[in-house]
Amino acid sequence: MNRPKLFLPALALLPLAACFGGAKAPPQLLTLTSAQTRAVGAPRSAQEGHVITVTTPAVPQEIAADRIPVYVSPTSVQYLKDSQWVGKPNELFRQVLAETLAARTGWTVVDPSVYTQVQGMILGGQLLRFGFDPNRMEAVVEFEASLARPQQAVTTNRFEARVPVAAPEAGAVAAGLNQAANQVAGQVADWAGR
Repeated sequence: MNRPKLFLPALALLPLAACFGGAKAPPQLLTLTSAQTRAVGAPRSAQEGHVITVTTPAVPQEIAADRIPVYVSPTSVQYLKDSQWVGKPNELFRQVLAETLAARTGWTVVDPSVYTQVQGMILGGQLLRFGFDPNRMEAVVEFEASLARPQQAVTTNRFEARVPVAAPEAGAVAAGLNQAANQVAGQVADWAGR
């Protein structure tokens, strides 16, 4: 007689459990961090011709996902197990690129979401590869940069970095991608900051 009475409250709680459930959280979320940053409390004023806006790079479909692509062959892509970025990979790369430019050059870097009326250069482009090459056991970042100067032609340049990865695991590959992204950001900063 007591069993049905205990069973009914448990059944009533099932819809509530579904409301607070959802997809299983990943074991970790991956992000990128800039190896070079501007010092805190060091304001920088924009000088004529020394303002740059870094826009979010365009990406092919395999990078638009929030997982790390594995370039199995020229025509086949898989995704690395247990790999999930905290945000869109191209936006994470843009943040590293902007921070590196601000740290390595005398340019004032303006975020496009904060202020878009600044007359200056615009750095954009396409993140062509941002993933893991299992055949060479390397994290690879390839970026086609475009630099638009006011009243001048747009200049483009392609940059690539490859970093060896010890194991095809999310943590190791993400660390390699972080290092490769910083290498590319440094190359771009040296090119654009001239």
